[in-house]
Amino acid sequence: MSDPAEQRKAVDNSLAGQATYADPRTETPLQGREAIAEYISMFSKMAPGASAVVVKHEAHHGVARAAVAFRMADGKEQLGQYFVETDENDKITRLIGFVGTGTPDE
Repeated sequence: MSDPAEQRKAVDNSLAGQATYADPRTETPLQGREAIAEYISMFSKMAPGASAVVVKHEAHHGVARAAVAFRMADGKEQLGQYFVETDENDKITRLIGFVGTGTPDE
């Protein structure tokens, strides 16, 4: 999503109010929707036309694992893996990201 208002609406619809996001590129976890929305907006501005596509996922016992392909407009791709916890309303409460998918060839 390139429109900041649409991005923010998606964040608000997906995240619990006090959600945390531990990204491998941040020194400390991001706290709350506002901080996470600002971080997403920063990346959107830095990489116009890029997308994030879930290429594999599974869940059990209240935790999901997703492999995500970050696809740049120039055709380059980077993989990441995320562990996600949700609340009773299926809103994300905790998101932890890793570079790569943890396979031996990375």
